[in-house]
Amino acid sequence: MDDFDLKREILDSLYDGVYTLDLDRKITYWNKSAERLTGYSRQEVMGRPCSDNILVHVSGEGEKLCQDKCPMVFCVENGQMREAEVFLHHKDGHRMSVAVRATPLHNTAGEIIGAVEVFSDNSSRLATKQRIKELEKLAMLDELTRLPNRRYILGQLGSRLHELRRAGWPFGILYMDIDHFKECNDTYGHDMGDQVLKVVSRTMAHNSRPFDVVGRWGGEEFVGVVPNVNLDNLAKVAERYRNLVANSAVKENGHEVKVTISVGGTMAQPEDSVELLLQRADKNLYASKKAGRDTSTVC
Repeated sequence: MDDFDLKREILDSLYDGVYTLDLDRKITYWNKSAERLTGYSRQEVMGRPCSDNILVHVSGEGEKLCQDKCPMVFCVENGQMREAEVFLHHKDGHRMSVAVRATPLHNTAGEIIGAVEVFSDNSSRLATKQRIKELEKLAMLDELTRLPNRRYILGQLGSRLHELRRAGWPFGILYMDIDHFKECNDTYGHDMGDQVLKVVSRTMAHNSRPFDVVGRWGGEEFVGVVPNVNLDNLAKVAERYRNLVANSAVKENGHEVKVTISVGGTMAQPEDSVELLLQRADKNLYASKKAGRDTSTVC
């Protein structure tokens, strides 16, 4: 395998879409993830201008970006990287939110010969932003962690139980608590405690499925509402949160503080009330604490 084939294989293995343009804005490379994200095969786009009814980026306001405001054109003309959140045109006809990063390409003499764009699906991030805006309007957002608050979670639980009884749509909940949080506050101070809460919250929020909801229940407690799962899947979600938090850290003023969480989870039953469901998850959380913490109990 020569260097070109090796580089192509590496680019094809990336999860993000990657494509390159020459100075005539014709596509010179299109990786497999670009095919997956856009619906256009490599054979369909190679040698064609990117604005030739392929991606046709538009802004959130519907403004077409393929001419003066194209990130690729900007970086070629200015020699600078450009990042943007845009909506590309999928082959099937719909618009898709993507985060793009365009960078100029240079030859060995340092001259700009084109540009490369890396783009990724931004739908989940956009949905999260929209949810945050809605929660802010309804006063259902926890100010410190930027997660849904207790009031919102209670509403979600009520709605999900109604759907379970009416349509049989399953869901589970996770009751999560930061281990030894009081000792963390006592040792490092409340400012560090706030940073820990933020890091744990971001870890959960950034690693949730778009339709899952994780909120701050109060203090160092969190509740996750996880629809469309069975007991095994719910246990895997609990373990993912537990492992990711355990492998996160807060670094501040020369200190690195790591924390763990204990998790109790359970599947909702049609005869449950919100109170009974929470009590069962709380009982499983207590079992995790009793087992030594940094543990999940889902049953």
